[in-house]
Amino acid sequence: MAKVAFTAGRVDGHKCPAGKPQAFLWDATAPGLGLRVTAAGAKAYIFQSEFEGKSLRMTIGSPDAWSIPQAQEKARELQRTIDQGRDPRLVKAEVTAADVAKREAEINDVVTVAEVWAAYLADRRPHWGDRHYQDHVKKAKAGGEKAKRGTRGRGVTVAGPLYPLMALKLRDLDADTVEAWAKRQASDRPTSARLAWRLLKGFLTWCSEQKPYAHLVPAKNPAKTKKSREALGKPVPKQDVLQREQLAPWFDAVSKIENPVIAAYLRVLLLTGARPGEVVQLKWSDINRKWKGITIRDKVEGERIIPLTPYIAHLLDALPKRNEWVFSGGRVEVLKPAQAKAPKKGAEPKPRPAAPISRPQWPHALACKAAGIEGLTLHGLRRSFASLTEWVEVPAGVVAQIMGHKPSATAEKHYKIRPLELLRMHHEKIEAWVLEQAGVRFSNKNINLTLVSTNA
Repeated sequence: MAKVAFTAGRVDGHKCPAGKPQAFLWDATAPGLGLRVTAAGAKAYIFQSEFEGKSLRMTIGSPDAWSIPQAQEKARELQRTIDQGRDPRLVKAEVTAADVAKREAEINDVVTVAEVWAAYLADRRPHWGDRHYQDHVKKAKAGGEKAKRGTRGRGVTVAGPLYPLMALKLRDLDADTVEAWAKRQASDRPTSARLAWRLLKGFLTWCSEQKPYAHLVPAKNPAKTKKSREALGKPVPKQDVLQREQLAPWFDAVSKIENPVIAAYLRVLLLTGARPGEVVQLKWSDINRKWKGITIRDKVEGERIIPLTPYIAHLLDALPKRNEWVFSGGRVEVLKPAQAKAPKKGAEPKPRPAAPISRPQWPHALACKAAGIEGLTLHGLRRSFASLTEWVEVPAGVVAQIMGHKPSATAEKHYKIRPLELLRMHHEKIEAWVLEQAGVRFSNKNINLTLVSTNA
């Protein structure tokens, strides 16, 4: 095998003869160094030698990236490795693996909570409901976006409780950091912070189970400490419910709300025991007149069907059917010039999309004030339904099924399946008793369901 001293001219001029797939040129200076050129003209420095009696060949690199002296030094280094009794191919693989591990360690060492949080949400989203996913998004949001309400006059949205942790490096999220965060959040918004803390615990558990992040978090979940739990405190059960003697003034005050949609919404909320958001989202397609049922979008079971009782049917009959929503916000009018950007010349302003009403906390609060009732929330109406059913001795399982609570016993879960007609018998009994206590005299004799009391 003839050898020549490598020069720039010889390297540049080395060609592959016609009809051959490749050709080699060997260096006389560095042992084992060669230059390979293919029929397509691609060139590369190579190293060829023997290891344990077998031929060994490795690619060093292109002449465009390696100078002749660099290629010669690399060939000598590889030959020295062989002389030491080591396979240079294995050494290269070990070095490559070590470099990859080092780079991954460097990346993971500086990865932030926000980056891993995003990976966590992407991984777990297929296993979560939309509401649970949105809780994770909202609790970690930066805030500062323009808002019209719910910001206590600040004009912009407030950052989520978890947002202060997002900029930290994951490896810095230890027990002391979480405990200090819990103390700060508990002073401003304990209820929201408790939910955020539970989400954080789940996130850190997930991190400990992921190979790229397990070494960055402590073996013991840093959010599961006694100090964090004590700092956030225990949730205090809400006690806001309508008493039996408060039904008459409450019905009277609600019936005087100027917006009939809101007035109907509040009464339906009390008489069904449904969650405020479930009632807001009702569509006309959810009302089954033939079988007298209402389909509720349920966060527990997906959906449930409850009876369409006579008084609720009367309330719904009186509502305007402006769009698909039962409790329509009526926002289908054209925007006023002050509320929208000036339209292009010759173009008509676009109407706002149809939507249900926002949850009417403020109108309800004013009605309660007029009735002399303090602290009653929209969710308190749901608690009121559950509490008031005790007066008519309705089975607890029936009340739970109407309200959409999970069954609390094996018999309820697996053996008692109540049809809509059986629920109706109890639900109409509850409704009649509530209306009686409220002083609302209601007749269901006619098809059109006539209201005969001046209170409602």
